[in-house]
Amino acid sequence: MTSTEPLILKSQENGVVRLTLNRPQARNALSQAVLDTLLAEFNAIAADKSAAVVVLAGAGPAFCSGHDLKEMRATGFDRAYAEKLFATCGALMQRIVALHQPVIARVHGIATAAGAQLVATCDLAIAAETTRFATPGVNIGFFCSTPMVALSRNVRNKHALQMLLTGDLIDAPTAYRFGLVNEIVPEGELDAEVDALAAKIAAKSRHTLAIGKEAYYRQSELTLAEAYAYAQGVMVGNLQSLDAQEGISAFIDKRPPVWCHA
Repeated sequence: MTSTEPLILKSQENGVVRLTLNRPQARNALSQAVLDTLLAEFNAIAADKSAAVVVLAGAGPAFCSGHDLKEMRATGFDRAYAEKLFATCGALMQRIVALHQPVIARVHGIATAAGAQLVATCDLAIAAETTRFATPGVNIGFFCSTPMVALSRNVRNKHALQMLLTGDLIDAPTAYRFGLVNEIVPEGELDAEVDALAAKIAAKSRHTLAIGKEAYYRQSELTLAEAYAYAQGVMVGNLQSLDAQEGISAFIDKRPPVWCHA
């Protein structure tokens, strides 16, 4: 029976957009339809000037179990299907990184394979202390090569290779030690912690957040000299913005800034 429930739940309040993967019975596995829908939602957010920050969560007992292996087998492991699936997944991950708004992963239950990839791709991540993480593809003869791209850019080589080569589940404290998540909290406090972080970021200048996030990822791909030359240009441009001038004036005048997000 086909579910009539939306694949992605969306809400927005006070500049915080919340996207929730909504296939709880499948541990929020990333089918082609889920990837298409999630990519469309992020594309819409990119054009939404009222959106300051995004929270990505999962409904039910898990954040995300990765790609939908049952769907893969049902296609007869069709090559054209696989090419489209992984191209869409790659486009989604790149869209999250390129998005002007910071994206926070709210993680609970499990985050495995492409689910761990989502966590690594998001700008920030807060996890319940009971969460488990893995890139277990090696255990089924299907190496987590695309999750590897995000993982290797978030944690040190030996930690990434430990996850990729063993496929073992790691607990939340280990994920924190590896640098995969920012914070771990008791499960009952997860929403409060995520909401507090999202509200703190949403209170900033959206224009400044966009400048900073883009600059962070661009400079990380450059040599040291190139990064400084690039970042210097970014700061010169940033200083010309209304929000930078307002923020500096507010700091000097000892008053709260009033952002115009420009």
